[in-house]
Amino acid sequence: MKFTADRLLLFGATGDLAQRMLLPSLCALDADRLVPADLRIIGTARSDHDDASYREFARAALEKYLPDHRKPAIPAFLERLSYQPLDASKLDGFAALAAKVGPVDAGLAIFLSTAPNLFEPTIAGLVASGLAGEKVRIGLEKPLGTDLGSSCHINDAVARAFPEDRIFRIDHYLGKETVQNLLALRFANILFEPLWNAAHIDHVQITVAETVGLEGRAGFYEGAGALRDMVQNHMLQLLALVAMEPPASFDATAVRDEKVKVLRSLRKVEPAETVTGQYRAGAIAAAAVPGYDEELGKPSDTETFVAIKAHIDNWRWQGVPFYLRTGKRLPERVTEIVVQFRSVPHSIFAARGARATPNRLVIGIQPEENISLSLMAKVPGLDREGIRLRSVPLDIAMDDAFAGPTRRIAYERLLLDLIEGDQTLFVRRDEVEAQWTWIDAVRATWTERGLTPKSYTAGSWGPSAAIALAERDGVTWHE
Repeated sequence: MKFTADRLLLFGATGDLAQRMLLPSLCALDADRLVPADLRIIGTARSDHDDASYREFARAALEKYLPDHRKPAIPAFLERLSYQPLDASKLDGFAALAAKVGPVDAGLAIFLSTAPNLFEPTIAGLVASGLAGEKVRIGLEKPLGTDLGSSCHINDAVARAFPEDRIFRIDHYLGKETVQNLLALRFANILFEPLWNAAHIDHVQITVAETVGLEGRAGFYEGAGALRDMVQNHMLQLLALVAMEPPASFDATAVRDEKVKVLRSLRKVEPAETVTGQYRAGAIAAAAVPGYDEELGKPSDTETFVAIKAHIDNWRWQGVPFYLRTGKRLPERVTEIVVQFRSVPHSIFAARGARATPNRLVIGIQPEENISLSLMAKVPGLDREGIRLRSVPLDIAMDDAFAGPTRRIAYERLLLDLIEGDQTLFVRRDEVEAQWTWIDAVRATWTERGLTPKSYTAGSWGPSAAIALAERDGVTWHE
């Protein structure tokens, strides 16, 4: 059922995500008049606020995290906010929450960010209080379980109250402009798609590197590790967008149908195709930082770095390795996709001393959104001592190419799509389960072979074994 919600219920409304992302995103949308004029936003969490004190709480968050040019919009936005305290583990508090939300006949959108053990009682409370009817849709923020079994358990609980067409599983990477531009690059340009296959592409690299350590997430991260925190969701979604077949149309069903085919085609990872690591004390940007075990306060076997050589067993990608790499306390914060094309089959310039290097497409996602394509060009000169070729980048910086339109953060788009009911950039249940099936097999391999994280110094690009993982195939990580 298609409807635009006139109420938005935010669980976890006093948490870090709400302060840094959700409230600033909603305020920006309100400032540009992109949300319904009558939209009411109801926050809920354990914290004991009333409407007035929550508005002051929200004001402080917006003053801190909202760009300066948006701050004049804060007073009007705060008028949309109200708040109801709730202990989601207890059913009796949901009646008061429903009363605060009011009638949902026009439509209610729920943003649920909660600990995995609270999903079931929260859903039960929504059902018991009438907040799970036909005009209600729900957005689910990760983590959605720690393996396939727990993920299915959570999804089963949600599915008992909400059909799939009203469940919006959030991966905020899908809201990033450059991630969506990947689809435009592939499917709106005849230049690339005929070459986007094993005949012309040598390998693909996907890197998600962070400079930070635990950053107050010790409890979550120790139970998750890099594989479940980054690879299971963000990186596999990026891989699926790179590798998917052209969908028939740009709608939720067609796009997600093609993504899940890729995820189901992932080959089981062999022991020699995966490396894990854990950072030790080192330096980031010339500042000393402690090791993971020092930050945690105890020894641990949790991985803070993962490198994987993945394969997609289908017609388009057979024989093309996908190198995935993610870690904490790496030298720089960067998320990028590198598509390395094959060499030309015959160089007519070789006899004149010229060396041609293969073309490379680099799609930067963060911190800068840009696309760079390297092409071979002749170095100017009379060539009396031979022809010289050099790789020349064609760079498209999104900020320069689109100086007019307002740059949006991912949650602005995702929250607006949740309010309006567009599922294209959200993850379907069969996608999640295909991702977990592959991730669980990787973890099982680690367990069976007794693989434990190798040490790497904070500020480096991970264990030396990760470099060897690529270099034994003649591949160098893009840095």
